[in-house]
Amino acid sequence: MNPTIEKFGWPATLIAEFTHWVVLLRPAQPTLGSLILAAKSDATAFGDLPAQAHAELKTVTAAIETALGKAVGYAKINYLMLMMVDPHVHFHVIPRYEGTRSAAGLTVADSGWPGQPDLGSAVKLDSELDNVKAWMKNCFDNEMK
Repeated sequence: MNPTIEKFGWPATLIAEFTHWVVLLRPAQPTLGSLILAAKSDATAFGDLPAQAHAELKTVTAAIETALGKAVGYAKINYLMLMMVDPHVHFHVIPRYEGTRSAAGLTVADSGWPGQPDLGSAVKLDSELDNVKAWMKNCFDNEMK
């Protein structure tokens, strides 16, 4: 895995793995269910990914959206490509909702709703990481069966 994937806690944060992509639990949750969608490639530009990685995004994003829909009942979803610090191709996947959502012993408000996501108010997962990961992984596993 590339250094960006490792920085986001792989393998401890791994939710789902595809041929060209991994889905990781975002260690800081601006909204409940926030994820990292990262290309396994060493590419640092979206256009440099192989065509197969772009094609696989259809499958990956459909799985993400179905799993997050069941998990948190989002109203909108934001895919943010913020490759300023972490250079390899990745998206911050932020499910958006009005109010709060709770699961796995964690409650998170969407502080930016209905505007831009408030990444600065993210809840850092410490002792909750394993429980939230297990809950989110279960949502994906049920979707991918």
